[in-house]
Amino acid sequence: MVTIQETELKDRGISAVRSAQKLGRPILISEVHKMDRIDPISFFNVGRERYLGERFYWKDPSEEVVLIGIGITKQIQSDQATDRFFHVEEEWKKFLKDSLIFNPFNENGLGPVMFGGFSFDPLKAKTPLWSKYADSLFHVPKYMLTIVKGQTYLTTNIVCTPNDDYTLFEKVITERTQLLASLKENTDFIPAKLLEMKEILPLQWKQTVDDVVEYLKTGSLKKVVLARELRLFFDHPVKADVILENLYNQQRDSFIFAFESNGDCFIGATPERLVKKQGENVFSTCLAGSIRRGKNEEEDNKLGQTLLNDQKNLNEHGFVVEMIKEALEESCEEIILPDKPQLMKIRDIQHLYTPVIGKCQKDASLLLLVERLHPTPALGGLPKQEAVEKIRQVEVLDRGFYASPLGWVDYRGNGEFSVSIRSGLIQGKEASLFAGCGVVANSDSESEYLETSLKFRPMLRALGGN
Repeated sequence: MVTIQETELKDRGISAVRSAQKLGRPILISEVHKMDRIDPISFFNVGRERYLGERFYWKDPSEEVVLIGIGITKQIQSDQATDRFFHVEEEWKKFLKDSLIFNPFNENGLGPVMFGGFSFDPLKAKTPLWSKYADSLFHVPKYMLTIVKGQTYLTTNIVCTPNDDYTLFEKVITERTQLLASLKENTDFIPAKLLEMKEILPLQWKQTVDDVVEYLKTGSLKKVVLARELRLFFDHPVKADVILENLYNQQRDSFIFAFESNGDCFIGATPERLVKKQGENVFSTCLAGSIRRGKNEEEDNKLGQTLLNDQKNLNEHGFVVEMIKEALEESCEEIILPDKPQLMKIRDIQHLYTPVIGKCQKDASLLLLVERLHPTPALGGLPKQEAVEKIRQVEVLDRGFYASPLGWVDYRGNGEFSVSIRSGLIQGKEASLFAGCGVVANSDSESEYLETSLKFRPMLRALGGN
């Protein structure tokens, strides 16, 4: 373990307090240290006792960036429906103003980072299911482990007020030392046992699919994505730490995330990037159209070719490609887009996949791109606004953060958001899993029902089901 010079934080802290006194308001002090290798899930686990409900975990499919936050230094939240992306961005800028950041490194995801996301539809009536999550919710962690391209860094974020003194920083140093020392302790948890599974209104959901199919035959809508819920019941409280480890072992090629709020935990392993920003470079993903994996290589390849030649799925995929291209054209000077989709194969399912690369204009922020892209036709439908209104009208499920943008932004404006599908909400001894499918004019409700059952499988397996 690399030793952190304790006097640095004290000296910098006193300087920050003086700045706070001069400005007459709290300011942020953030420092970054390069460390020896720390296991990311161990770091997440070590925050459990003191910071349960205040943790997040993020890993991209290539493991180029891994972020784990424990503790909350700043919470940015809002339930306002209009201009919510702009509001979060303004709050973030305001929080960073006059901050003292000691970060000698150039990598993304270091120093002050806010992690969180937005609900799918802020105008949808809220239910108790998502009562612990505001429609816009982001956390700036007190301690954050970042692993970038195999290198390990620790960020410490502290807000100091004009009334603070050196004792604040002594407390932080003591706590940080204890956290790092605790990493060596074993944290073997006994997994909660799954007792019961309950599909929420499956017959009503199928009827809704049939009703929407009839509606699509006459109206201007081309596609509506409908989602449903599977509720799980366990013998004792489910620990996010255990589920994270399962997801890492089972779905390593996906974005793996966990985001705690007030005791609940939204967790999942999604294959789908919404948007990534590195300087002026922007990356997005078109993911729509799916089929199961085969039992052997021959069957798997045959199923993949069937998907690549299936007109319904190709049309559905084309909707997503066109919409993402149009959304990025508003902010990008250049876009690179392949002519045909390829296959993305993950453990239980194959998808049609088209990567998108763009070069964005200087005034294009990451949250602006998120706003323009959400929801893609793969999660909402087409046309976008009309599809969201139809979902709001007919869908029983309160989606909350399911199918929504979830990710991170650093203080330099770089970051990444995934589309939070293949996900679930852990609530003590219970958990809800979510899955959806694209309904078009020739959809069959039984086929769509079976497709959603397939999409439940990754999270169900991670939680101890089959």
